[in-house]
Amino acid sequence: MPAANKDADGGWKKFLWNSERKEFLGRTGGSWAKILFFYLIFYGFLAGIFIGTIQVLLLTISNYKPTYQDRVAPPGLTHHPHSEKSEISFNLNNPETYFPYTKAIRSFLDMYDDEKQLDQLKYEDCGEQPNNVKDRGELESDVGVRKACRFKRSWLAGCSGIEDQNFGYQEGKPCVIIKLNRIVNFIPRPPASNDSIPEEAREKVQPNVIPIFCTNKREEDAGKIGEIKYYGIAGGFPLQYYPYYGKLLHPQYLQPLVAIQFNNLTQNTELRIECRVYGENIRYYEKDRYHGRFDMKMTVNNL
Repeated sequence: MPAANKDADGGWKKFLWNSERKEFLGRTGGSWAKILFFYLIFYGFLAGIFIGTIQVLLLTISNYKPTYQDRVAPPGLTHHPHSEKSEISFNLNNPETYFPYTKAIRSFLDMYDDEKQLDQLKYEDCGEQPNNVKDRGELESDVGVRKACRFKRSWLAGCSGIEDQNFGYQEGKPCVIIKLNRIVNFIPRPPASNDSIPEEAREKVQPNVIPIFCTNKREEDAGKIGEIKYYGIAGGFPLQYYPYYGKLLHPQYLQPLVAIQFNNLTQNTELRIECRVYGENIRYYEKDRYHGRFDMKMTVNNL
């Protein structure tokens, strides 16, 4: 009976700590020290390999531009207001229906206010007419932070929001603000010829500017879009605003904008409108409708 009582706990207490042999979990202190020393060296070696690999990788990465920029697609073309499914629908008799659109445009244009571009150390005038590319040195040079070209809201005329805070929506003449997305060190090239440009858009081609043209997306909407006015510098994207040097070197950079205003849309009808920019190095992809183009649905109701 005494022997049975001695082993009633299964011997786990003795395995946990054997006072006779001075063993913890079946090993002496010296044995545990060897094991801990081995794993300390082993995992220290692995950590060293990992840190060394990261350091070597960082040496190959530039702080200012992507390493494999040749894989970057041409810039996307986007617009404000940008609603879900690119649908703009409102009733010109009900301000609440178009307030979200005008609010989005005002918020976007806020950075283009003249008083925010007064610092001579950060901004410079690059002209009100299209000009050649503004070379500010190599990305990896010691020039440091580059100045940004000013872009005045007043150049957007009736779509600037300076005089008309509703951007034409209350009159059924909505404005849309368009921009080319930023790509570090990308320089768009104007069309080399008119062959790739629709005949109705060829009059917009001129030196030192990337032209943009909007028209009906569907054949059944032909004749329903009416007059479209283009505001900005030459109604396109002038080259003096390129290249973009990235957030570190070009923190104040302002993209050139184009504002389009639809002055005579057929009302109470959903219209599909497509806008495209044309350039020698700008391509389009069917799987991505924002590569160099976009299309949107526009519905102006008055009932």
